[in-house]
Amino acid sequence: MTTTRLTRNAPKRPSHRRSPSRRRHLGWQGKLILSGFLLIAALLACGVVARMLAPASNTALTRFNAIIVLGSPPDRDGNPTPDLLARVTEGVHEYERGVAPRLIMTGAAEPNQLSEAQVMARTAEAQGIPAAAILMEPEARDTIQNACYSERIMKAHGWRSVEVVSRPSHLPRAAMIFNELPLDWRTHAAPPLEPISAAHLWGASAVEDMKTVRYLFWARWSERCEP
Repeated sequence: MTTTRLTRNAPKRPSHRRSPSRRRHLGWQGKLILSGFLLIAALLACGVVARMLAPASNTALTRFNAIIVLGSPPDRDGNPTPDLLARVTEGVHEYERGVAPRLIMTGAAEPNQLSEAQVMARTAEAQGIPAAAILMEPEARDTIQNACYSERIMKAHGWRSVEVVSRPSHLPRAAMIFNELPLDWRTHAAPPLEPISAAHLWGASAVEDMKTVRYLFWARWSERCEP
């Protein structure tokens, strides 16, 4: 009589390999989102580098025909904000040092009835600058227009050299814009009148990075200054 030997199947050890159906992979939506993030990062990097490489001047002149003070919005009561006051005050100091015999205040009315140029002119007069030494450009609504419309005023008077005053974070982009105009120019930073936190400085730089990207890849061509 033959006996049949029964064998038990050894228990299978769990496999650490994932089946192809369970492997994780990015779908087209994920790839699209990732590509978008990489594009934004690359554009912002371009803005950072462009601001770092922006020139501070295109001339060795130390005396100019005019000082242009770039505007920023006043407060709701039409008074200068600390940033705007710092710009005007530094423009006044440069005038008193003999850098130029006149000031051009540029900036439109937003959001108040008084334009930025009017608020700045009034502030400069309160600091002792004669009204005859102040010109107002009250139509510009961005830095390109600040430069373009101020250059038109200068051209009408036969002036060809200018010092541009604004806050430090703003000046690299302003320099790129003025570099497109037929002027001899240099930038001059307006130091803050009160301490500024590191977070505020970082935020201002980040905003300028984004505005620089917009200028380089869009506004430089779409909002060109017309003579």
